[in-house]
Amino acid sequence: MRDSLIQIGEDTLAAVKTLGEIYTLSFRTVVAPLKKMPRWKVMIQQMYSIGNRSVPVVLLTGLFTGMVLAAQSYSQFRKLGIETLVGAVVCPTMAQELGPVLTGLMLAGRVGAAMAAELGTMKVTEQIDALESLATDPYGFLIFPRLVACLLLTPILVIFADFIGIAGGYLLTVNVFNVPAHFYMLHSREYLDTWGLVSGALKGIVFGGLICILSCHKGFTAGKGAEGVGKATTEAVVISSIMILISNFFLTLIMY
Repeated sequence: MRDSLIQIGEDTLAAVKTLGEIYTLSFRTVVAPLKKMPRWKVMIQQMYSIGNRSVPVVLLTGLFTGMVLAAQSYSQFRKLGIETLVGAVVCPTMAQELGPVLTGLMLAGRVGAAMAAELGTMKVTEQIDALESLATDPYGFLIFPRLVACLLLTPILVIFADFIGIAGGYLLTVNVFNVPAHFYMLHSREYLDTWGLVSGALKGIVFGGLICILSCHKGFTAGKGAEGVGKATTEAVVISSIMILISNFFLTLIMY
């Protein structure tokens, strides 16, 4: 019993310490530009790496998600004789839930892992310490450009996933299941309003910030050696994915 209480206390202290480290990292990253703004070249490089290189995987994810959603919806609606309502399910679900969440999970695996591995390697090889010795703020130089790129480009990628998913659902529903295109478009416009698209993009902003902060924190606190970098990378992806799912639940309750 005593050992269990001690273990619980140690885990609690470790969790509080981690939260403090994340808060400190976030604060120092946000205020870093007040001292010195990073070069635009660095910002553009991060936007290209995080945004452009993520487009193919996001589009593929959105396309097949929309098609699977359309197929499942049609399969159930056909039993009730309301298969013309497929668009009423595909469009709002893609825009408000599946588009943002799956885009966030894909970015956590592709972008978050890359951030944690890169910064973890720099930590292990003492490159971050070298930056500090050269009077360069590592938070402003390494994290801030990544944070800006994630906050700006994640909602754009979410919108791409939404539209390609809706288009995939349309193609499958109309061309394969022979549902009149008029009904798909009619119910899509009826059940998907502007707030549906905006709310999905807002979720993308939150998810992008979580991916960047959590992944960079894991990179900055990576252990020594290749094992430490690998562990930090794995934890970054897992924690980012879990936080995306948890935050999506609360954001859904707030927004709807």
